Amino acid sequence: MLVAPARVPATRRLAATLYGYAFLTDLVLLYPLYVLLFADTGLSVGQISSLFVLWAAAGIVLEVPSGVWADAVSRRLLLCLAPLLAAAGFALWVLLPSYPAFAVGFLLWGAGGALRSGALEALVFTELERLGAADRYARLIGRTRTAEVLGAVGSGVLAGPVFALGGYLAVGAASVVTCLLAAAVAARFPEHRQPPAAPVPSGGDDEPGWLDSLRLGLREVRADRRVRAAVLLVAAVTAIWGGLDEYTGLLAADTGMAEVGVPLLLLLVWAGMTVGGLLAPLGERLSHSGYAGLLVFAAAATAAGALLRHPAGFVLLAAAFAAFQLATVLADVRLQARITGSARATVTSLAGMATDLTIVAFYAGYGLLAGAMGNPAAFAVAVLPYLLVALWLFTGRA
Repeated sequence: MLVAPARVPATRRLAATLYGYAFLTDLVLLYPLYVLLFADTGLSVGQISSLFVLWAAAGIVLEVPSGVWADAVSRRLLLCLAPLLAAAGFALWVLLPSYPAFAVGFLLWGAGGALRSGALEALVFTELERLGAADRYARLIGRTRTAEVLGAVGSGVLAGPVFALGGYLAVGAASVVTCLLAAAVAARFPEHRQPPAAPVPSGGDDEPGWLDSLRLGLREVRADRRVRAAVLLVAAVTAIWGGLDEYTGLLAADTGMAEVGVPLLLLLVWAGMTVGGLLAPLGERLSHSGYAGLLVFAAAATAAGALLRHPAGFVLLAAAFAAFQLATVLADVRLQARITGSARATVTSLAGMATDLTIVAFYAGYGLLAGAMGNPAAFAVAVLPYLLVALWLFTGRA
């Protein structure tokens, strides 16, 4: 589909805003250091783990309500509020370092993530569709994931020097500033409201209310098997490798690499994720069987790289995470293409909630596996469910 010349600047503005927002959202200098902040404050490992549970719980509880709110009110508004909540949480951490402050900060951060999830994808797809450029969604979202990875890499590069200059206070201040910049960039997102796809029972307004958006979203997932399958595919593809990403540092240490070299191995993985996002336009050409093969390759490369128990295994792991990143983007593309109603953010948030619930279950299962078998074997076992997902795709039921 060709984009009219007059609309090309609008598409470029949307893309530039999207990439800038994604980069700034993940350019948080506290990312590499917040666990150290907690430990230096005197928290035990159990207390730190409980904070992670609060973080995940906030996202799960607020995921769907925030998507409904985005459909009923404004997706751009939620994208502006999300980094402001995170900024408030980070400020609490460095100004009042204590368990209660850390807990409130994680609740605010989790709430911000829930506000952003669903609203971002829905806004971008709707605006591209309005411009007659919906076929560019995969390209934009793939590059967005790359911008997020680059933001995380930037935080890792800058955190050390900033910490050396001013300690946790300086790192926290820098994190707050990037969040404020992200909110300012979000205000530049275009937004054109889409009329409801079905009659609204609660009144004669042109826009659906909160409950109406929830009903429309749930109705579309229940009534359309293809949408329901796409929601499940997002969770199935995203959750396991997203959870494994949190343990790559431990896997790197198990290779015998000195601590100073561990970040280099992680940088290799991040590079793979970057490439995977950029490959999204090519990935759109994959058939069902091709997509299934992509997941089989990613699972096999993950298992082989982990079981090698050598730094060279991270080359395979980087290739695997590139494939997983590409598969995640394609799952999102498939979902957005199948949603036809006005409750797009609500349906997308349902997929996000399913992903979060699966990740929480994965964390519990991985802890048991790693405790009994070690990290390399746990990585290999953890990716086995992808073979079932590949079989599901191969049968054409997804």
